[in-house]
Amino acid sequence: MKAKDIAELLDEPACNHNKKSKSGCAKPKPGSTAGGCAFDGAQIALLPIADVAHIVHGSIACAGSSWDNRGTRSSGAKLYRIGMTTDLTEQDVVMGRGEKRLFHSIKQAIDDYSPAAVFVYNTCIPALVGDDVDAICKTATERWGTPVVPVDAAGFYGTKNLGNRIAGESMVKYVIGTREPDEIPQEKLRDGIPVYDINLIGEYNIAGELWHVLPLLDELGIRVLCTLSGDARFREVQTMHRAHVNMMVCSKAMLNVARKLKEKYETPWFEGSFYGATDVSQALRDIARLIGDDNLTQRTEALIAREEAQLDKDLEPWRDRLRGKRVLLYTGGVKSWSVISALQDLGMHVVATGTKKSTEEDKARIRELMGREAVMLEDGNPKQLINIVRQEKVDVLIAGGRNMYTALKARIPFLDINQERDFGYEGYTGMIELARQLALTIESPVWEQVRRPSPWSRPKAIATDQADTEQDTVAMEGDASSEPAKTAEAM
Repeated sequence: MKAKDIAELLDEPACNHNKKSKSGCAKPKPGSTAGGCAFDGAQIALLPIADVAHIVHGSIACAGSSWDNRGTRSSGAKLYRIGMTTDLTEQDVVMGRGEKRLFHSIKQAIDDYSPAAVFVYNTCIPALVGDDVDAICKTATERWGTPVVPVDAAGFYGTKNLGNRIAGESMVKYVIGTREPDEIPQEKLRDGIPVYDINLIGEYNIAGELWHVLPLLDELGIRVLCTLSGDARFREVQTMHRAHVNMMVCSKAMLNVARKLKEKYETPWFEGSFYGATDVSQALRDIARLIGDDNLTQRTEALIAREEAQLDKDLEPWRDRLRGKRVLLYTGGVKSWSVISALQDLGMHVVATGTKKSTEEDKARIRELMGREAVMLEDGNPKQLINIVRQEKVDVLIAGGRNMYTALKARIPFLDINQERDFGYEGYTGMIELARQLALTIESPVWEQVRRPSPWSRPKAIATDQADTEQDTVAMEGDASSEPAKTAEAM
């Protein structure tokens, strides 16, 4: 990828900070990719496309970097779970065999799995050597008739966020707009209810949570053309240009996709969330508003009223158990504000939240929800998190899996909100599951046990116990020595 292309992706016009005098995302600095490089971000964004063969062109170590670590689930195809790599070695690099190995790897993937398409991820070594991945992919497409898409996301290009955008750029350039959507199935057609198409961009279907939302959309007559990328199929990505509305579920992921679809196909888009009753209802309203159908708007309001009334009944027992609990929320992106709304719906008090991966718009929403005095953590190292837990008397830490060990060492309840979890929290039903998991976590009897002082940390108590033991021993010995005398007197 050329330097000017990287600069364009960094200077994303749709980013909120570009409305200020200082524009553009932060340029990568040495060591800035330690938390995830551009390759990580690209594979994270595209790997959930389930019927595609994902080939990592590089060393075998890169193949294991982001493979199958997002907790995304598929309703059918499982090809995305097979890790594929060209497994470049030092000899391949020295002898210039990288392009040849890639060509044969593509052929093997097509012959063995018959994928809908092949995605080739360029990594640092072939990018430095100068392998022409684009030419190889074009030749392979012509040779075997299967779409082979290059994703030039060498790790040294920048951070994980940049990799997300590179992945989106590849979809816009090579995939989106290459076919038309299928006709609406007869079972989807209902008298007087037109069907509208939408895209969900940046939705990863972690723990299958998207499936909590799809029935609501289906009831309203809204068909999801594509979820880029959770539980997606290649043929769905091809049809994204025909959607009536695009919803950005994660603003940091592929914002460039929504903007370019707006510029090229005039598709309106908005940023929303499916976490918490308030945000789910607002997302449904925004979809109906952008479509512009009055009948759809009325049916949407009726559905929201019904679901919220039922949710209030279902949540009441959980609210009684969670009301007033203090929460430290350390996440980023859209979750930094959307999960706050969900927790407040449960009557909980969020004392601080992480904003490392949040946009300026995300931070503005946080202040609106938590007040101007909101504690926002840009860098939540373990020491800082534990200090806030102690200062604010936090009852539970809600964060990603990396912070689980910090919570366990500090002996505080912990709930995973990121990709490693096994429970879906989106939609109205997901709200009930979130409340359930929070209550089970906070009320677990293990916390009372681990917080008790250990016997060896109580010297005074030990000394007292020893003294009592010695007195009892002396008394017992005294009683034993007097026994013969009593016996003699009796005789």
